[in-house]
Amino acid sequence: MKLSTLLASAGVMAALGAGVAQAQETGTLKKIKETGTITLGVRDSSIPFSYLDDKQSYQGYSIDLCMKIVTAVQKQLGLSSLNVKMNPVTSATRIPLMANGTVDLECGSTTNNVERQKQVAFAPTTFVTATRILAKKSSHIKSLADLKGKPVVSTSGTANLKQLTQLNADQNLGINILPAKDHAEAFLMVETGRAVAFVMDDILLASLAANSKAPADYEISKEALSVEPYGIMLRKDDAPFKAAVDKAISSVLTSGDINRIYNKWFLQAIPPKGVVLNWPISEQFKAVIAKPTDSGEPSAYAAVPEAQKAVLKKKK
Repeated sequence: MKLSTLLASAGVMAALGAGVAQAQETGTLKKIKETGTITLGVRDSSIPFSYLDDKQSYQGYSIDLCMKIVTAVQKQLGLSSLNVKMNPVTSATRIPLMANGTVDLECGSTTNNVERQKQVAFAPTTFVTATRILAKKSSHIKSLADLKGKPVVSTSGTANLKQLTQLNADQNLGINILPAKDHAEAFLMVETGRAVAFVMDDILLASLAANSKAPADYEISKEALSVEPYGIMLRKDDAPFKAAVDKAISSVLTSGDINRIYNKWFLQAIPPKGVVLNWPISEQFKAVIAKPTDSGEPSAYAAVPEAQKAVLKKKK
């Protein structure tokens, strides 16, 4: 073999070696071990998943699940301690802050869908909800058709807002869509009459109404616009960290530990007001508990509502 060929081969091997080393250096597990810190992306008003209580402390169902991952990662890395940093995110900032390395896990109420999987990865599904419409009973809003020509709010950066925007255009509903910075602001807009309805995941709507000044004033539509599986978000293309996260969440689901955590947040009194949401585990989530999945396809969880079918068909 010629010397030039040997040198070329050596150069290729060196480049490959450097690539592997660089990949290892940028891995989340290595970052966590070197810094002794893991950063969780948390929400201010996604009750009961991730929110600030009256003592300005972050807590919730998703945070409890993320702490299970933290414990598993600490054990895997052989660390005597692991600092947990809470970094606030919004619906609009959560994916960019994940992609740029600011947060390592996003512990909120984020829908896992095929579109988002192009940018980030998800742990096995931890909740299954549906998009519905919240309005004051006095507004007599029962369905998407009832929103025609009216001011309606949804939260910026959510799949719900995208779906509402597309349905509005496709069906010529003439809805005046108002984006809010977070769920609390969106609910306030309905509460104060700036919007007649709030389109969002039903469990979040129920939580906001239950914690409001006049819970009996609101109702949530029976009509579902979409099926929304929630998952803890992490960076894409980081197989070792994804494996650690998946193992931790799958263990919580299949061991039965999920029942204790779920009951704490959905069937018992939760801070700050001691409200009981009384939201039993759905049949869709029971199926996930029995067989964990990180699928972003709505059909993997339940029958897809007609409104969602129309949006999915439009994207193809």
